Amino acid sequence: MKTAAKQDFPVSEIRRYLEPGPIVLVTSKWRRQVNIMTMGWHTVMEFSPSLVGCVIAGGNHSFELIRNSRECVINIPAAKMIDTVVGIGNCSGAEVDKFARFKLTEVKADKVKAPLIQECFASLECRLADDSLVEKYNFFIFEVVKAHVSTSPKYPQTLHYTGNGVFTVSGKNISRRALFRPEHL
Repeated sequence: MKTAAKQDFPVSEIRRYLEPGPIVLVTSKWRRQVNIMTMGWHTVMEFSPSLVGCVIAGGNHSFELIRNSRECVINIPAAKMIDTVVGIGNCSGAEVDKFARFKLTEVKADKVKAPLIQECFASLECRLADDSLVEKYNFFIFEVVKAHVSTSPKYPQTLHYTGNGVFTVSGKNISRRALFRPEHL
């Protein structure tokens, strides 16, 4: 297999090729404050218990809400919500009620106080499992304690941020289940 010639590339922009998953909307609640933030820096870390690592910038309004409450909900929007995703990311929850501004529906969670977003196809209730990297790297490690997922579509299109205001939409699914050998994981 022949590949194209390679050229030098700015290391500050490598996320274009490494973003691990879809853009998510993280909801948080501390006392009477509720917020939604757009986030792309997250990674699955373990299957059981189900652990997800997330980078949340210290200057973000959600940072202190999540740090104090020690919980959040990771909501996964479909690609059709792109304008809402960008709008949420472009304003501060310290100044605006994002649920009201973007006409989103709060749904009470089962295990955490932060709300689910009805319009998202999946919502993952999370509790802080490890905060040892928060001070140094703003890296939170959450355990997913409850998951809610729509029954359809089976493979929703998701948004993946490549930087500079550009997104990629997840493409077609390719199955290799016949070749998959989970004992090698």
